[in-house]
Amino acid sequence: MTNLLDKKKEELFALGDELFRNPELGYKEFETKKILTEYFEKNGLKVEELGYRTAFRVSVGSGRPYIGLVAELDAIPTLGHPFENKKDHAAHSCGHSTQCAIMAYTLVHLKDKVKNGTVTLYFTPGEEFTDVLFRKQLIKNGEINYIGGKVNLLTGGCFDREDLFIHLHTMGQTPYHFSLNSSLAGFVYKEIAFHGKASHAAVAPHNGVNALNAFVLFDNAVNMLRETFQEEDHIRIHGILREGGQTVNSIPERTVYECYVRSLDQEALKKVAKQVDDAARYCAKAIGASATIKTTPGYLPMHQSREINDVIRKQMLKYCKPNEIYEDEISMAAGDIGDLSCFKPTVQFGYSGFGGNCHGKDLCILDHERAYLEPAKIVYDTVLDLLNDPQQVKKIKKAFKPSMTKEEYLAYLK
Repeated sequence: MTNLLDKKKEELFALGDELFRNPELGYKEFETKKILTEYFEKNGLKVEELGYRTAFRVSVGSGRPYIGLVAELDAIPTLGHPFENKKDHAAHSCGHSTQCAIMAYTLVHLKDKVKNGTVTLYFTPGEEFTDVLFRKQLIKNGEINYIGGKVNLLTGGCFDREDLFIHLHTMGQTPYHFSLNSSLAGFVYKEIAFHGKASHAAVAPHNGVNALNAFVLFDNAVNMLRETFQEEDHIRIHGILREGGQTVNSIPERTVYECYVRSLDQEALKKVAKQVDDAARYCAKAIGASATIKTTPGYLPMHQSREINDVIRKQMLKYCKPNEIYEDEISMAAGDIGDLSCFKPTVQFGYSGFGGNCHGKDLCILDHERAYLEPAKIVYDTVLDLLNDPQQVKKIKKAFKPSMTKEEYLAYLK
C-alpha cells in the first residue's frame, strides 16, 4: 500500500522544504496556509475554513468512524536560523512545517483509499505559546479567545465529531528512529511586573526603589526553592526578563519578567505556581517595591492513548528495530495537543531525520526519507488499519476516560 507514497516522494520533499523556508509566527501563518491550500486544490480537495485567522481542515471519505489528524502551522522566534523570517525572527526550529507536509501528502494519498469512514486533517495555528502580547491583542479584538490554537478549536467545538486523533512531532537530533508514549508537561504562563520608584541613578539613588533589584531578589528566591521540588513532579521554571528598566541613567521604575511554571503533575503545578507568586510579592516588599502578577493558563499534560500507539508501533517496525523506538520518555516539553488529549483518545509520536536542537538555530533536515516519507507511511497505514477494522476504534474509545468535563475545562481556562 505505502509503495504508492514512494511514487511522488519528491513532491512531498519539495512541499516540505517550501514550508520550512517560509516560517511564520502563530496566527500569522497566511503564506503557509496559501501554500497548503494550493496543494490541496491542485489535488482535488476542498479546504474548510475554521476561523481563528488561519485555522482550516480538509476531509476525505464519509461517515463513521471519524479519524482526526493534526498538524501545526506556526514557527517560533529563533535568532540566527538560516531560514529565519527577518521581520519577527520566526523559524521552523520546532519542525512544524514537516508535520504539515507529512499530513497533507498523506491525506491526498488517502483520498481514493478511504471507503468506509472519514479522515479529517486539522491545521491548527499558534501552538507555540509565544508572541503573547500580540495574541492578547487578538483576544481583545475578538479574533481569538485563547492563546493556543487547539484551545480555540476545542472550546469552539471543532473537534467534537472525531473518535480519535493522530499527531506527530520531530524529536530533533536523536539516536532513536521514532518515539512512542512520551509525556508532555502542563504549564502556566506568568507575567510578573516589579514596581519601584525612579530617581537619578548617580545623584540620588537613595531616593529611588530599584525594581530590577526586586527582580534579582525574586530570581534568587526561586533558585532557592528548586531544591525543595520533588523529583517525580518534574518541575521546571524558566523565563526571560522582557523589560529591565527604562534608562541606564535612572533607578528602574519597572521591570517585567515572563516565565513558564511546568510540571507533569497538575496539583504540583498549582503548588509551585503559588510559591512563585509568593516569592515575587514578598521579595518586592522586602525592598519597598511591589509586584503585580498576571497568570494565564498554558497547556495541560499529555495523556497518550496507548491503544492507538500499539497500532502505530506495528507500522514503525517496518522501518526500524524495536530498540530504535524510544518508549515512555519523560519529556518536559508541552503542547496544546495535551488539552485535546484530555477529551479524546490522542497520540503524538516522534520521528527523526533532523540535525541540531529543537528551538535552536541549527535545527535542519538531514534525511528526507526519515523526516518526511517514513512518518507519512506510518500515518497512512495506521489510518487504513483503523478504518478497515472499526472494532479497533470502538475498543480505543471504550478504553479512554476523559480527564475532565468541558465545564471544568472552561472554568480552568478562566
